[in-house]
Amino acid sequence: MRLNGHPINNEKSKKIYNQSKKYLVNGVASSFHKAGFQDFPTCFDHGKGAYLYDVDGNKYIDYVAGMGPLILGYSPAAVNRAVSEQMAKGTQFCSPSADLNKLAEKLTEIIPCAERIAFQNTGTEANMFAFRLARAFTGKSKMIKFEGQYHGWSDEEMISTDARSVDELGPREQPSKNREVLGQLAGASDQVIILPWNDLTAVKAVIEKQRDEIAAIITEPYMCDSGPIFPNEGYLEELRTLATDHNILLIFDEVITGFRMSLGGAQAYFGVTPDVAVFAKAISGGLPLSVVAGKSHIMDCGIRTFGTFNGNALSVAAALATIDQLQQGGVYERFDALGQQLTDGLRKLGDRFGIPLYCRHDGAICMLLLGVDRPVDDFRDYLRFADIERYNYLVARSLELGLRLTPNRGRIYLSTQHSEADIQKTLLIIENIFSEWQ
Repeated sequence: MRLNGHPINNEKSKKIYNQSKKYLVNGVASSFHKAGFQDFPTCFDHGKGAYLYDVDGNKYIDYVAGMGPLILGYSPAAVNRAVSEQMAKGTQFCSPSADLNKLAEKLTEIIPCAERIAFQNTGTEANMFAFRLARAFTGKSKMIKFEGQYHGWSDEEMISTDARSVDELGPREQPSKNREVLGQLAGASDQVIILPWNDLTAVKAVIEKQRDEIAAIITEPYMCDSGPIFPNEGYLEELRTLATDHNILLIFDEVITGFRMSLGGAQAYFGVTPDVAVFAKAISGGLPLSVVAGKSHIMDCGIRTFGTFNGNALSVAAALATIDQLQQGGVYERFDALGQQLTDGLRKLGDRFGIPLYCRHDGAICMLLLGVDRPVDDFRDYLRFADIERYNYLVARSLELGLRLTPNRGRIYLSTQHSEADIQKTLLIIENIFSEWQ
């Protein structure tokens, strides 16, 4: 089957971008809004359910989900209603509230590691809090993080987050700490130890030498920001053991995996409980909210939580409504069924057209790598073997045919509003593109 589609018109998007360059840095509010390979970004007017509509009147099946938060789809009725009701009462009190207590209590019931909660607004802020918490609790200063993992854009977090080639990373035994980030403090990486992911030998060697200096290991439990890359069997369990044995905290960055892999996050999905975990994105269905959750004896070590908008009433209302929807029976079973339909279809298309690809689904996250027919172990393997250029061509061509995918990284976000018909149409669009490559 073929689509009889043709590239859509985006003249209004182009005009708006050219105007915005006069006022906005780089013409966008976030670097996430425009991929490097795009001449101009698509400007969207509104979204509903699994669909986005741009200013030129074009309709797209969307799998970007606002870069992850929109697990209930666009403009979900339950969240809209909760936020609207709260707006009538007030939006910002800078005080405790009964709803904030209700949300904190609910999170401690859902998240395995959560005995105490701290609220922030973004993943960057929450990870900054987690870094400081680990150092305060342990009295040690160094943090182990892994190549290609993004934990935010502060100076210390923005270490070894990206690379264009394996050469940029340097030798495996002494990896480079960073691509140049303008304005970054020269000493930002002094207390950060960079290691390849999924490599227990490297972690053990560093801990053996520097255990008395290492405060924490921070990791995405499922490496979603670059890759995506699944943990090898036993990897997370061994990190848990190493951290416990050497008085080192294990921190899971669940900004992406939280509420998507399961209601309790990746830690519930894998059955590995960290000391501390960071959640954001899908937790509040599209409003800004982040959470640091951890064991009470760690969280109560004396760190104060700063932030004018922490626990903002609108975000709290949205989070309570989102969690209520996700707790409805059958939600994650449906994610599994849709993910299975999508990944099975992609594999069949790859086989049919002779295009090497690897895909899998876990909860409301699917992954797609082109150029490889097996999982990759770490960021180096991803850069070495995955066909990132062809994947970005797929992203660009898909947008022309009414399908929106995440640029650069093969993350596909499902929502409760995607249907079997949406998946089938998605596969037809990708079939059309694969046929063009023959």
